[in-house]
Amino acid sequence: MEHIKRTTRVNPDPYLQQQETGKLKHLFHRLHLEGRHQNKLRSADVLQITEHSLQSPQSCAEEELVQTFIQKLLMMDYRARNINVKYTNEQDQIQQKNNDSSKVDDIFDDIFKNEASSNEGTSQSERIHPMDVQMAVFHCANGFLKQLMVTKLSQCQYALPLLVPDPFTQQIEFPLWTFRQIHKSWKMKILNNEIISQTQPIYKAQTPMVFFFRFGSVSSSKSQLMNSLINEKHNTFFHRNCPGSSRTRVLMDGVVEIAWFCPSGKDTDKFSECVSFCNLHGDAGDHEKQLQILTEMSSVNVVLLPRLDRNDRNMIKLQELYKNSKPLICLLAEDDSTAIKKMKGKYKMGLKDRNQSDVSEEIRRAINDCLSESSSTFRLEDVSKHSDIRVDEEDDEDCRRGREAAQQMMSLLAKKDLREIKESFLPHQGKLWHQWSQKNKELHRPQGGKTEKEIYEKHTAMKKLRQQQHESDISDFIKLSIRQLNSDSINKIFFLKWFGTHLDEYTSADLSALHHKYDEKWSTVLKIKEDNDKSEQLRSEQTELERISEDLQAANFGLEHIMREIGQIYESCSSVKKNKKDLQVPLSSLPSLAAEMMISGFPLELIDGDVAHVPVVWISAVIDELIKYLGDKTVFVLSVLGIQSSGKSTMLNAMFGLQFAVSAGRCTRGAFMQLLRVSDEMKTQMNFDYILVVDTEGLRGLELAGRSTRDHDNELATFVVGLANMTVINIFGENPSEMQDVLQIVVQAFMRMKEVRLNPSCVFVHQNISDITAGEKNLDGRRQLQEKLDKMTKLAAQEEECDAEYFSDVIRFDVYNDVKYFAQLWEGSPPMAPPNPDYCENIQQLKRIIMSNATKSNGMTLIDLKARIKDLWEALLNERFVFSFRNSLEISAYRKLEIQYSKWTWSLRSAMMDTENKLQNKIENEEIHEVEETDLHCELKKTSEEVKKSMSEFFEKDTYADILIQWKTSFEIKIKELQENIVSETKRKLNDILPLRDLKTKIDAQRTHHENTLYEKSKELALTLKDKGNDEETLKKLFDLFWEQSVKKIIRDTPAIKDIDIMRDVREILSDIYGSVSVDHWRESRDIFTVPSYSEYVQLKKSSGFTGTFKNVYRTAKKKLGFRPLSNEDESQIRSLVTDVSQQTDRMIQSFNISKIGYNISFVQQLTDYIKKRVTEHHKRSAKYMFKDEFFMDLFLSVCERANKKITDQHRLFREANDPEIYVQKKREEYYSIFQKYCHGATSAAVFGEIICQKLKEHIDRSVCKKIARDLADEMRSNCESLNGNRSNLEKHILKTLAEEEDFDKYMDYIHNPRDHFKCFIRDEVSRYISDKFSVSVLPKMKENIELLQQKIMKAAHESTENVQVNSGDAYLWLKSFTQQLSDDLIFSVKDFSGLKHDGFNVKLLENVIRKELPAIMSDISAHFSDFLWKLDYNNRPDELLIDHFCQCCWVQCPFCGATCTNTIENHDGDHSVPFHRINGINGVYHDGTLNLCRDFCSDAVTNDKIFKSSDQWFPFKDYRRAGGVYADWSITPDLSELPYWKWFVCRFQTDLEKHYDKTFEGYGQIPEYWRRYTKQDAIDTDRCNNN
Repeated sequence: MEHIKRTTRVNPDPYLQQQETGKLKHLFHRLHLEGRHQNKLRSADVLQITEHSLQSPQSCAEEELVQTFIQKLLMMDYRARNINVKYTNEQDQIQQKNNDSSKVDDIFDDIFKNEASSNEGTSQSERIHPMDVQMAVFHCANGFLKQLMVTKLSQCQYALPLLVPDPFTQQIEFPLWTFRQIHKSWKMKILNNEIISQTQPIYKAQTPMVFFFRFGSVSSSKSQLMNSLINEKHNTFFHRNCPGSSRTRVLMDGVVEIAWFCPSGKDTDKFSECVSFCNLHGDAGDHEKQLQILTEMSSVNVVLLPRLDRNDRNMIKLQELYKNSKPLICLLAEDDSTAIKKMKGKYKMGLKDRNQSDVSEEIRRAINDCLSESSSTFRLEDVSKHSDIRVDEEDDEDCRRGREAAQQMMSLLAKKDLREIKESFLPHQGKLWHQWSQKNKELHRPQGGKTEKEIYEKHTAMKKLRQQQHESDISDFIKLSIRQLNSDSINKIFFLKWFGTHLDEYTSADLSALHHKYDEKWSTVLKIKEDNDKSEQLRSEQTELERISEDLQAANFGLEHIMREIGQIYESCSSVKKNKKDLQVPLSSLPSLAAEMMISGFPLELIDGDVAHVPVVWISAVIDELIKYLGDKTVFVLSVLGIQSSGKSTMLNAMFGLQFAVSAGRCTRGAFMQLLRVSDEMKTQMNFDYILVVDTEGLRGLELAGRSTRDHDNELATFVVGLANMTVINIFGENPSEMQDVLQIVVQAFMRMKEVRLNPSCVFVHQNISDITAGEKNLDGRRQLQEKLDKMTKLAAQEEECDAEYFSDVIRFDVYNDVKYFAQLWEGSPPMAPPNPDYCENIQQLKRIIMSNATKSNGMTLIDLKARIKDLWEALLNERFVFSFRNSLEISAYRKLEIQYSKWTWSLRSAMMDTENKLQNKIENEEIHEVEETDLHCELKKTSEEVKKSMSEFFEKDTYADILIQWKTSFEIKIKELQENIVSETKRKLNDILPLRDLKTKIDAQRTHHENTLYEKSKELALTLKDKGNDEETLKKLFDLFWEQSVKKIIRDTPAIKDIDIMRDVREILSDIYGSVSVDHWRESRDIFTVPSYSEYVQLKKSSGFTGTFKNVYRTAKKKLGFRPLSNEDESQIRSLVTDVSQQTDRMIQSFNISKIGYNISFVQQLTDYIKKRVTEHHKRSAKYMFKDEFFMDLFLSVCERANKKITDQHRLFREANDPEIYVQKKREEYYSIFQKYCHGATSAAVFGEIICQKLKEHIDRSVCKKIARDLADEMRSNCESLNGNRSNLEKHILKTLAEEEDFDKYMDYIHNPRDHFKCFIRDEVSRYISDKFSVSVLPKMKENIELLQQKIMKAAHESTENVQVNSGDAYLWLKSFTQQLSDDLIFSVKDFSGLKHDGFNVKLLENVIRKELPAIMSDISAHFSDFLWKLDYNNRPDELLIDHFCQCCWVQCPFCGATCTNTIENHDGDHSVPFHRINGINGVYHDGTLNLCRDFCSDAVTNDKIFKSSDQWFPFKDYRRAGGVYADWSITPDLSELPYWKWFVCRFQTDLEKHYDKTFEGYGQIPEYWRRYTKQDAIDTDRCNNN
């Protein structure tokens, strides 16, 4: 009756229906899946890295069942169905009576009596059934997760859901979409015992189908019986005796599952062909629709029967099946008979009390008999033809649209030969891309010496290929692909999945046939090789093999090729800098499509496997788009390396639930990268947001294009090891020779990383080890691996020319923790073997190790990833990776550090400038008489602490922290040294003022005396003229007369300060030294800073072996051979001497303080003595040559010529301040104003107040000028484009300005005297900035500073008045207090009033006068502020402040081309370097034995076989460091880019250069004609100018 009730569902009992719904809801509640039936679980939810994904428990809490099941399934661990549930309250513990067991009276009752079950806890019957977990997840998953689940279930050799009733509506669904990714492979014997292999998408495979079902309840397990037919060692179908099974099963009734038996082509196969097995769960009588569909579609029906009554309703259905011609096998649960064939295709057999193996064998024979007589086949897709069932593909609108879009694409491929599709539909990645890649490699890998012309021809050929690529039409196929991917009406993921499915289906048959042909031909070639006499036949067969190989490569067609084509369209457009006419979308949308695909979980091709090339422009653009979508996220890069077909992709798929191609016919080519998101909870433990998994093609692969070379493997290994934060080295099996090859490649790659200061980590995975539990064998294996690695390290060290004996010298490596042994992948023999659970456990352990290591890594940002890819690839293109590698991340980090260093040093300098100004005022006001370093350190303490804090935060928190750490200590030391230097230099400057103060005091006292005498006398005259106060004309005449007489007397008593002529003094001193020197030398003398060579300034010493009249020999040799006695090193040393003398004399001139004490000829004498001393010291060190007198004279003259303006300007300031004729005349109006006030009867306090204001005026003016100079320097460090960065940024603007001005002399100054040119440029920039920004920046600052100073003055006046009133003081006390309060800001003291009578003043009135008069004074200062720079000492000018800041850096020049090292730190650690070098001839370098200037770039010369001469020895440019000296300290990396800037310069100034160096660009130095095509705009626009 129970069965009848369950079957009759026309009008279900509402109570029973409510009860069933309650059970379902309770189940979903227990599994924490409430609401998920509508809000589906997504693939992205389960594929992200979570805390749970790193665990692999065999038991878990009930609420973790779903997560644990999914994670195990993704890892292909078939134990996903065997998870034990832990109950915290011991619900399932054996119940124990409270009574003591020792007091049992009746044993029978104790054992056999029925116990009432406890109401506490959960009985076994209430446990969640494992299949309910699976089906609950299935019901709550979206289409993509369902498909992923079913694909993984298939890989676990589990049965798959075929027909699934909705648990709430009972609507039957056929999830066809979930089968689309599944392929099955099998082997079959055909008539002549030949074995054929087949791989088919399972939804297309036509196979016989055996359908198992039952009527009623039976004691035997149908599912267990089916397992014994398919694979008796594996529970393909879950049954009642499986671990974890329970009596309550909520979601499986009515579900039909399907599984396949796939033969291996052996005699032991149970079935000779692929057979489908379907299993209907529950009583078939209750599920009529499922029964009807499956019995119709099956080849054989197998029914399990209890003993039925004749009138049982199920007998009607059974009778129908029996009468049908389709084979039927009846298995009787309550019968013990053997198999009996009742009629054709009709069998019965008993199951009761029979041996399971016998039963299985009988059923197998019966099925085989039935199948041999039946021709009917089953195709999965055909299930969808049945009515009254829901097909997921048709029901989901997005899925359907995606399919239609993919079908539209595939219609364009109809009837096309697969081997010709790429050529016709994908022209951009065909021959043109192959040729471009080849040319690019040839460009970077020269054979022998490579001329500039050859480089140009390569560049031209590459441009032409890109142009041809650009001119190629975009095929309709690709146009449609781009349109579909850009469409908003299509779900892109569904479209891509469908497209991939259709492409696989389209290519699989042809690829399978071609692989078969290749295997056959390969076997033939191997046989012929055994017979050496058949060489002709061997060549023929090998040619044929090569042709098949090419066909295979042509026929391999997938989504990656379409994205590759889109990438090449993008690269060609980027190269020619214009869009394609037939590209119907913006160019920028192409990388955006690829970025969206990556975010959606699709892999992107990183290395094009067909040409072994990285499309850097395309990859960079895609990463830029990723940054737009995601932000500049941090990624941890994980790569894998190993032999081809060693299970790399399988391992990644199992570890992360990915779907990299794994079948033998679809081996990974090149490298692919795929993003994995890290969950928010894990981001707190990790330092990154994503894992970027890089899967690579196998090492030592049988390459289809015949390019299997060790170089290719080394390239691949170096690239992925360099890119990754961690690399998994996958070793398969125990073949020693294969292992040795892989290890050597890997060790060499890691060694290269060490050489270029990249620090990846690694873990070795040894797969397919037969006995991984044998501890001794493991230890021995590890020992052997360690020995092999050490051996490979020694070999690689020889090849890479570096010191390393052990693998641990190369990379941090622990053979006990960083080597993992993996069990075999399969538990048994494929194709029916499930994955080995031990393998899955090994995978999980490896995953935990990787994540543990990842927590110690900072990963890299996407921007850094882009730079790393570019750096690695550009270095790999060159033959010498270590020599060629430029670590952009390290360079970027160092540049960032330099910018910060510049800010820190400016903060310290700026703070010390304020302190210096304040203390200088106090010294000149005679308030302090000595400055100690401790005082200066105290003043600097606050800024110093701020800088230390900023440094600490920068090194700890910056995104480049892991790279920056290597410089932390050295920069801390440098900052400390800089601080000490600033303090000691400031102390020196301030203490230098002290001895000069007395002299200046005398000068100032004399001036004050003159001024104050005039005040008093004008006062006396005014008092006699009080009665004529209203007659202005008379007063004016009388004052003018008085003034003329007084000034004449002052001038008569005080000698005037004359103008100076520095160069006249210089000539006098030189004439005293070299009396016989012709006066003509003054006219002939040259600027020693710009001479092309110093050869004419020297004569060789006799010990050098040179004899004869040097001058004549030199001239003859020079004329004929371009000979010069000085080597490059000699020239460099002399230039260093000249430069250093210039610097030191500049400092000496500053220390003379000419603006304060005036010029004296003794200063020139001091310069003479210093220069003479330096030249003499250089003489002593040089064994080869000595200087002529002309060298000293020209050096002295050049130094003085350069200093002339500075000394003259400073003396002008001194004269203006101290020549009575000038300074007294300047004050005429001020005196007249005071004279008038006296005449008009003003009080003494009023007049004295005005005198104070007049005296303050000059000091305020000077103070405001100095303050604004510092403020402007600060502002320009922020706002001026050329001055707001580091030294490299400044040089970029210099190069641009030079090109715009086209002044050859300025270029020569820049090339030979970079420091001086920088100074001139900074001065010009400051002058321009002040001119441009005067009204918007200078004036507002001036007004602000004046107002601030005015407030301070009034505050000082008020407080001084209060002080006098409190202390009953007089005007003198007021004056003293007033000047002291202003001594920090102004050079202003009581001495300024000596000689002036100030008795009896009302100090309050004095304060009021100042308050009234001061604004007028301030206004007057403001009105005459435009020439403020002229009022400043050189040292206080904003340009000099900035020069002092920017020029404290490295000025060492490249020994070849003269480019200046761009390091912003003087005496820095490490090599000198520049981003871009110049043409050597620009620096005067010429070909030995000729007069031909060299037209090579040194960064190009280091890549070829050219040589250079140093110290009379020849050295290859490749090994330039061997020359020692200046060469050893330079890092010159290859740069084969076009560098238009200096090519344009040489063409534009060829005549000037030839005249300057007295040599020509002819012969070896012939300028290539194509250089002349570069325009000035090309030079200005070039990246080299903009990034130099």
